[in-house]
Amino acid sequence: MKKQTRRAKRPLRIPPPPGFGPLPFSMGVFAGDTFYTGGHIGLDSQTKQVPAEPEKEIHLLLRSFRATLERAGLSMNDLVFVQVFCSDVSLFEQFNAIYAAYFGTTFPARAFIGSGPLLFNARFEMQGIAVHVSGRGDATKRSVQGKHAR
Repeated sequence: MKKQTRRAKRPLRIPPPPGFGPLPFSMGVFAGDTFYTGGHIGLDSQTKQVPAEPEKEIHLLLRSFRATLERAGLSMNDLVFVQVFCSDVSLFEQFNAIYAAYFGTTFPARAFIGSGPLLFNARFEMQGIAVHVSGRGDATKRSVQGKHAR
């Protein structure tokens, strides 16, 4: 019988945003070749506020999320699952239009969940799971598109 080795969790050490003290969580953790991100919101780093315009918030959120993946040696195309919490689901189409531009042609599985209020009055919070595959740039993954997929 083949002996299985246990891989330790490796947190990604990212300092908290300026003006915030130590936070009791990690922005991401590797467990083997799988990377789990913490929740990200679209805060302006200068004002520590969510922008008034949803479009700006979405871009800040996705840039922050991408930067976390890049610090872990991954890209948006390595994501296999994303979960988005949204305090105003009428912004679904607006979010999708911007979100799609941050990916190639294959999207991760995703849940878009209506929520109550989010921290700092954010409209969106996003977390995800990415898989690092050795010996290539982006993860090779297949997407199963339902007949109703957009």
